[in-house]
Amino acid sequence: MLELNDVAVARGGITVLEGVSFQLAAGNALILRGENGIGKTTLLRAIAGLQPTVNGTIQAPDESIAFASHADGIKAQLTVRENLEFWAEVYGNASSDVDAAIQAMNLTELTNRPAAQMSAGQKRRLGLGRLLVTARPIWVLDEPTVSLDRASVALFADIVRAHLAGGGAALIATHIDLGIEAETLDLTPFKAKADVTADTSDGDYW
Repeated sequence: MLELNDVAVARGGITVLEGVSFQLAAGNALILRGENGIGKTTLLRAIAGLQPTVNGTIQAPDESIAFASHADGIKAQLTVRENLEFWAEVYGNASSDVDAAIQAMNLTELTNRPAAQMSAGQKRRLGLGRLLVTARPIWVLDEPTVSLDRASVALFADIVRAHLAGGGAALIATHIDLGIEAETLDLTPFKAKADVTADTSDGDYW
């Protein structure tokens, strides 16, 4: 579903990773590891199409990737349901079962609450709930469990398992053990020597 060949990426004009190659097949998850600042977020952004690579190729079916970054990407003035309906429409999946996503993320009691009135953990669950309404088979996730308590982490892990069981795939940068069956790729061997390149950095987006 996803294949990288000899990929190099840059942050702030400096190449941070180079020579990254791997394949991610349907039904599988891959966990990215590496020290803070090594370039995990930069690599994920390139995979999601939010910035160009310096070198190499990234192959995935068109419109197959759903990206979740550090930002929750929710509209504060909209309710839980309205947020999910909005994202379902953005991803061309207006027929998505929003109720199922609400239940899966344990947001039923908050369905009609504006996002502005939710806690950080609740907002994070809502943000991750967007994955369930995109109908995208490849989930690219950057530290998805930030602000989640232990119960919510377990809930999220169950959702990832269900996604994999349904033929999806997940690429996850995280420092914690999610308890899911997955291979691990340490990015340390791909750390680049300092090299000035074109500035391809910008903000975090979904």
